[in-house]
Amino acid sequence: MMDTLAPFVGLIGLIGFAGLAGIRQPVDKSRPGSEIRLLGLFGLVGLVGFWIPGAGAIGASGALGLWNHQNPKLAFWGKLGWMSIAGLPYLARHLLT
Repeated sequence: MMDTLAPFVGLIGLIGFAGLAGIRQPVDKSRPGSEIRLLGLFGLVGLVGFWIPGAGAIGASGALGLWNHQNPKLAFWGKLGWMSIAGLPYLARHLLT
């Protein structure tokens, strides 16, 4: 079943591209949540999706760089970054076998 869903779960990683909006409109430094925004660096781990089907969903964590953004639309994309958790079972299965 996991192998059947892997291509669809991997597409979740595309959410991570939303984190690039933080380059043009960065989050105000006075807003709380900087620790969570640092988790956006885990978006780079999503590159393993090229080799491990389904694990590319981890790339969605790149959107966490927008966490608690002052723009509500960008803050919504930051919340979607938590969907990166969907890729963890695929990565764990690959690492444990």
